Amino acid sequence: MIFKASNGAEIIERIQIDEAEAIKKYTALNHALVIVKIDGDYLLGWHKWRNDWETFGGRIEEGEDLRACINRECEEELGIKDVDFEYLGVVHYNMPPDYWAKEWHEEYGGLYGITLTRQDFDFMEEKRFDRDEIGEIAFYSDIKKRGEKIDEINEKLLDFYQNTD
Repeated sequence: MIFKASNGAEIIERIQIDEAEAIKKYTALNHALVIVKIDGDYLLGWHKWRNDWETFGGRIEEGEDLRACINRECEEELGIKDVDFEYLGVVHYNMPPDYWAKEWHEEYGGLYGITLTRQDFDFMEEKRFDRDEIGEIAFYSDIKKRGEKIDEINEKLLDFYQNTD
């Protein structure tokens, strides 16, 4: 186990596996997330339904592979498309009940990283269109300064993308 949150949710392992093989091997693979880094800081989104700051991404929809899912989610939540994401592997979780599952359950999700610029941030603020789910985007350092809650699992995922700018 890599990390256990206060609600019991766990990051069990990070698995280095080819993107194409991941969907074939992990039938419980159900989402893709992206860690966004800008000028040495991380960008997070305020998830209105969960009242928490999180990384960006979401559920894999019918007919999508990991890359199609993360591209769609980033277009919706960040207004960016046709971006060259860095694939970081699959993350294996043990998750508590939520609105997707009524019992404790294991999940697998694809994880990506991308490094952008401040200009990209201004563009995203203007072009992102899924504001019903992601109400605000902000830098990790600003969120911490304000003393706001950041989802523990998502905060730990930031450690998986340590590229330098």
